[in-house]
Amino acid sequence: MPPHFSNPLDLPYRMQHVGNGRRRRIFREAADPSVVRFQGRYYLFASMSGGFWHSTDLHTWQFTGTPQLPIHDYAPDVREIDGRLVVCASRRGKPCDFYRSADPLGGDWEVVPGEVAFWDPNLFQDDDGRVYLYEGCSANTPIRGVELNRQTLRRLGEPVPLIHGNPQEHGWEVPRGKRSLVMRLLFGQRPFIEGAWMTRHDGRYHLQYAAPATQEAGYADGSYVGDSPLGPFTYVPQSPFSAKPGGFITGAGHGSTFQDEHGNWWHAATMKISVHHDFERRLGLFPAGFDDDGVLFCNQEFADHPLALPDGPADPWSLTGRWMLLSTGFGRADDPGTWWAGSDPLTVELPAGSVTHAVQVNTIEDHPHDVPLPPDPGQKNLLGHRRIDVADVPAPFLLEGSTDGTTWTILRDGRADGRPHDFVVLQDPQNLRFVRVTTALAVTGLRVFGIGAGAPPATVQPTACRVDPRTADISWPAVDGAHGYNVRYGLAPDRLYHCWQVDDTSLHLPMLNAGHAYWVAVDAFNANGVTRGTPVPIEEK
Repeated sequence: MPPHFSNPLDLPYRMQHVGNGRRRRIFREAADPSVVRFQGRYYLFASMSGGFWHSTDLHTWQFTGTPQLPIHDYAPDVREIDGRLVVCASRRGKPCDFYRSADPLGGDWEVVPGEVAFWDPNLFQDDDGRVYLYEGCSANTPIRGVELNRQTLRRLGEPVPLIHGNPQEHGWEVPRGKRSLVMRLLFGQRPFIEGAWMTRHDGRYHLQYAAPATQEAGYADGSYVGDSPLGPFTYVPQSPFSAKPGGFITGAGHGSTFQDEHGNWWHAATMKISVHHDFERRLGLFPAGFDDDGVLFCNQEFADHPLALPDGPADPWSLTGRWMLLSTGFGRADDPGTWWAGSDPLTVELPAGSVTHAVQVNTIEDHPHDVPLPPDPGQKNLLGHRRIDVADVPAPFLLEGSTDGTTWTILRDGRADGRPHDFVVLQDPQNLRFVRVTTALAVTGLRVFGIGAGAPPATVQPTACRVDPRTADISWPAVDGAHGYNVRYGLAPDRLYHCWQVDDTSLHLPMLNAGHAYWVAVDAFNANGVTRGTPVPIEEK
């Protein structure tokens, strides 16, 4: 059996402490992931993580602390340039330095002094050796690009504006979450255009970007494409290529696109919790690829279910949907924004005859003020708040399974080393009827995955019509036995690259690009499998 993982990624997300007094917030955070493969190893850098993770297989990740790097700066970027890893991060008010190493695990980093301040940087070295920097994070200014001297990393010329927000045409760029009074006064309903990442594929340059804001369920990545690193660029109407507005955990923006050792494409991105703080975020990893027309896409169908890691070249659409969610309908704690807390174990009952393959235990600090804090180092984050990185705070739990509700077997003892999204794959699948978790923390999701013993639901036939150029309404009749529905949509019936998982029988879809015709299909699913729907056109208004 190939190794599996589940989103959000099973990492020991570190605690952050922001502010004082009434503005004090304590929460776990990692966001804005940059992933590259360097010398046979994957390196993952994320905001506010105090270091980086590395892996040889994309499955087992080890953490290395890096106090010599800008660990309190946002959106760290990592790329290979001339045989060395180069790291930079966001900073306003003073120049952003670069850090260069041929031996990142050895901790030997050369500092290359920066000349300007920037935000959300991304370095890119083209096949001809020339180096470029893309940066920008604002509702008012564009993402810009500039060529750099490959040795000194100094600018060669002035930055060129490349991507502006266009919410009038791009429905997915429109902010829809609640904004504070200050945010509304400063930015109105303009999206933040941020998180640039450049990928070259088949001689074309795919400049990726995120919108509309990190705390929104619709946080997503779109792309522009051009024939040179500094454009001109043309908007890709299949955007956003990475979006996860529904399901257990939402958000899939501000990420990075890379290839594994087998040549398979992946996209790492930011997923949202945003309960204790807007910047309470997690990391996700999704199969990706380029179609025959060179269009970048992600497979995000059931993207918070287990995904298989291939041991060779693989079809990105084949890596999801192997195990279904068995723990449906128990009505408590299956949403990262809500939770169950109590002194007794949380128990879920599973369908008769089902086979359990994996369990994901999702927890959150119900009273994060109780987390012990280190001495205040006196640092402030870039929003002006005091920011402390609190390392190595476990999320303890005990996970057990039972065939009769009386005799229990330990599936994972995480009382000493539990993680907030611990993903447990059973070596030997079991016919369990009950699974329970005991923890002093709050449970946001006790998610049991496997194979049900019954039949998948019947086929769904939707109706869909355009409400306005950026929005459609989709509805369908309820299907007996369905636990939910996966709405797939796109610009052609055989290229439904987007999806939105719901548990209702309708969807108000505000993610469309004006001026383009769309098709939609609705899949019904339950613990036993998925029944694919037939695509139909979204009728024009």
